[in-house]
Amino acid sequence: MDWNRWYSAKSYLRSSLWTVPLIAVAIYAVVKPLTEMLGRWMIRQAILDPKTGFLGLSMTGARSLLGDIVSADLAFLVFTFASLLVAIQVAGGQYTPRIIATTLLRDNIIRSISGLFVFTMLFADRTQSWMGENEVHQLQVFLAALFGFASVVAFLFLIDYAAKSLRPVSLVARVGKHGTAVIESVYPAPTRGAINVPERDNERGAPDRIVRHGGKSGIVLAVNLERLVAKARRTDSVIEFVPQVGDFVAVDEPLFYLYGNSGAIDESRLRTLVAFGTERTMEQDPMFAFRILVDIALKALSAAINDPTTAVLAIDQVHRLLRVVGKRSLHIEEIVDRSGRVRAILRTPNWEDFVHISFREIRQYGAGSIQIARRLRAAIENLIQSLPEHRHEALRVELALLDRAIVSTHPFPEDLALARIPDSQGLGGSAGSTAND
Repeated sequence: MDWNRWYSAKSYLRSSLWTVPLIAVAIYAVVKPLTEMLGRWMIRQAILDPKTGFLGLSMTGARSLLGDIVSADLAFLVFTFASLLVAIQVAGGQYTPRIIATTLLRDNIIRSISGLFVFTMLFADRTQSWMGENEVHQLQVFLAALFGFASVVAFLFLIDYAAKSLRPVSLVARVGKHGTAVIESVYPAPTRGAINVPERDNERGAPDRIVRHGGKSGIVLAVNLERLVAKARRTDSVIEFVPQVGDFVAVDEPLFYLYGNSGAIDESRLRTLVAFGTERTMEQDPMFAFRILVDIALKALSAAINDPTTAVLAIDQVHRLLRVVGKRSLHIEEIVDRSGRVRAILRTPNWEDFVHISFREIRQYGAGSIQIARRLRAAIENLIQSLPEHRHEALRVELALLDRAIVSTHPFPEDLALARIPDSQGLGGSAGSTAND
């Protein structure tokens, strides 16, 4: 299988709910025959020595217990998926639709518990149908009862877990956690200060060959950089990936610029090093985590929802991600091989891109809220204090724009003075004034 097909399939399976229950069916197909073999052995031993009966259940009691387990697990499955559909609708409408595939559908706890329900239901149903008129397979009944008890505990845990995980603070925290991991993988090196990046067009001139996108139109999910560099090294060429991860690429748009010995590169094999999909993912797209958080903040600031406190929670995570990005070296567009020669060029977002997506839209929609203005100022001032000097200019621009925005939206001097105070809670933290004794 080509790398891009394998990556797309892996990304699809990671965001699909049916995969873990399907694995549970496969586990059941392996476990059940083994337990039946062991159960037959125990029955033979019980014939020789009746005292070795495992549970001592009667046929009526065993069938009743197994029937209750099957009914309970079926009800658990129906409730779980029905609740999940409701949760998806609520999350998509109140937060952002982009959080569904990246967070809710990739929740391994929900998928694993669903797999437990499927496994237990199949195991109990098979045990009930396998028992004869006079034989009670004590081991299978015991295991079914054990799995049934685990299902009840898991169901109660799932209710509590789902209720907590759908809270705004939990959703934005998970997006922030995933975003931090992506940033650290895409930008592994710490920043070394301001770097003057030469213009590549002046360096290399026009490309010797252009490879265009020949498949279906889609969004770039990931690029296999290791194989890209290896291919460029083998052919003694330089390969530039034209779009950026997360970009939409239509058919016949430029996909690669080739420099040097471009005739030795197979276009079809080169295209297999790029994975496309219908929706952005976080694996190689550090900007997508910012996009999700900002969308949550914008939805919370809309007139229909009007929930600036949720927007503050999103800004908390944006602030956290910006601090991580600001301490990383973002100039990794030119990838070199072991000999130090440039072999691949991959565009990635720069510091200004991250700052713009973090503050511009939220400021435009939320500057009229004192809570948002104070939280934005606290974030910007904290970043100026904690990040290296070469990161400050873009932040000072945002601070100046924030000042101009709150002047235009707060006509009363008292509100204007309050909006200019940085507050990490938005409104309710330290106001910088001295209380009267």
